[in-house]
Amino acid sequence: MNLKELVKANRSYRGYDESRRVTRGELMEMVDCARLSASSVNQQPLRYYLAYEKEDVDRIQPLTKWARGLPELQLPHPGMCPTAFIVICQDTRVWESTARFTRDVGIAAQTILLSATEMGLGGCMIGNFSPKSISETLQLPECLVPLLAVAIGKPAETIVMTEIGPDEPTGYYRDENDVHYVPKRRLEDLLIN
Repeated sequence: MNLKELVKANRSYRGYDESRRVTRGELMEMVDCARLSASSVNQQPLRYYLAYEKEDVDRIQPLTKWARGLPELQLPHPGMCPTAFIVICQDTRVWESTARFTRDVGIAAQTILLSATEMGLGGCMIGNFSPKSISETLQLPECLVPLLAVAIGKPAETIVMTEIGPDEPTGYYRDENDVHYVPKRRLEDLLIN
């Protein structure tokens, strides 16, 4: 799979095959790819909590809120939850300000998800959670601040990208068959010159 195909296959999945467990080794490989990515001022302040044991995953799942754009739905549907999480934290002993490294978090999360996609897995970046609740639940030291949770698992839903014009809405939606549609602006509408 070339890079463009990998990017197209890397969607924000909100439904997973719970029978496919994700291993610690697979998560470590994803983080290994992320650690090789760029870091602002090369400070490398990010740390990664790997949750792959069912009990650990089950403690994190209820602390996350999914698909803010579809408030009428409970996602993931019961029985379709991810089987792993990577919680990306910042070590404030390396750098105190978490604002400086928001780019690093995005780069790391995208790299993790591309790595997962290459393995035949998928995931979803989740920023809608209480860092305090995650810290307390995972018993993280005070110096580690949770910034993003990345759900990982074997996708068990259909996602379709559609092209839209410049004035059309970008909100994602689901049809009566639970197919998830993601409107994407056309390339020519994004270019400035």
